Amino acid sequence: MDKIRLDKWLWAARFYKTRSLAVQEIGKGRVLVNDQPAKPAREVAPGDLIAIRKEDPALRVRVVAISGVRGPAPVARQLYEETPDSVAARERAAEMRRLAPEPALEIEAGRPTKRDRRLIDQMRGK
Repeated sequence: MDKIRLDKWLWAARFYKTRSLAVQEIGKGRVLVNDQPAKPAREVAPGDLIAIRKEDPALRVRVVAISGVRGPAPVARQLYEETPDSVAARERAAEMRRLAPEPALEIEAGRPTKRDRRLIDQMRGK
């Protein structure tokens, strides 16, 4: 077996939990094969470059092996290798998320209580 359907490979490589989810994501244009939009029945072979947009930086992997069965995660990980630029982009995005301030920290007291709301209304003259 030297080629397999794209949706079946994505399922076997554990990128999606079911083949139907893989088909939906491919249909939405979130999966590219060799930088071109693909259909679920598109055949992939070792050496093909697949871009998967599940997270903010797209995951770019190169097909290493073909499998038609879904196995354990360590076996599925051997079906592909992530490109170095994809790894670097994910690390940069993780660092940016780590350095970004948490918006909720600006709110010190949270929502006003019922008593606070009454005091605010009293000060406004309502």
